[in-house]
Amino acid sequence: MVDLAAALRERIEARAPKIALVLGSGLGALVDAVEDPIRIPYADLPGMPRSAVSGHAGEVVAGRVAGVEIVILSGRIHYYEAGDPAAMRPALEALKAIGVEILILTNAAGSVNPAIRPGEVMLIEDHIAFSGRNPLIGEASDARFVGMTTAYDETLRAAMLRAAERAGEGLHRGVYMWFSGPSFETPAEIRMARVLGADAVGMSTVPETILARFLGLRVVAASVVTNMGAGITGAELSHAETKEVAPQGGARLARILAQALPDLAG
Repeated sequence: MVDLAAALRERIEARAPKIALVLGSGLGALVDAVEDPIRIPYADLPGMPRSAVSGHAGEVVAGRVAGVEIVILSGRIHYYEAGDPAAMRPALEALKAIGVEILILTNAAGSVNPAIRPGEVMLIEDHIAFSGRNPLIGEASDARFVGMTTAYDETLRAAMLRAAERAGEGLHRGVYMWFSGPSFETPAEIRMARVLGADAVGMSTVPETILARFLGLRVVAASVVTNMGAGITGAELSHAETKEVAPQGGARLARILAQALPDLAG
């Protein structure tokens, strides 16, 4: 049987992207910026983790953005779907195998910082793995002891900030806290998150960051804020709101990435 990496390498043909982008809920429109795209449904790739969450297209898109070769995973599987924080490991291992060196992670998130509003974008500087689950549990090698002091690459973060300035887009900086989901956080949990130093909360990204660092990939990540955390406005939260608001911040993020990719590619 053809493995995932081999199948992906064959389907993207002669392309050799060094940068991969993982899209979060409602951010699929970012693929509209891809030139000369090759689109591959996850179902056509053996062993590819597939999400059943609405707002995740479930396809690989390979092409160019701002002249830079890139491969996009339009959708990810979550811990709350699989019950496994390492569910994205096969996909990330395949990206590594085809030559990817830099991983850009994106997500839709709730803000716990009044200065960061829905429709805005936050560059992740650090994270809090509040779920308590680590995707490297069970890994037998000593490589499991991954240093996370600079999990989010400082050079890549600086490039994103410069790109935002060139694009004329605001880009907040902050700490992302990972909750397991799928239920949204309670007002008490949001108050706790703020006390512990979080600026945004969500249900993804942290496991992929840990796995990527384990695999030797450099990571940069951004949250598109879709709502204020529970209890801040008094309104109930919903996935429908996430999907509705995400494209607004997604358009901002797309403009930043278009400016950033040449720098990220080196």
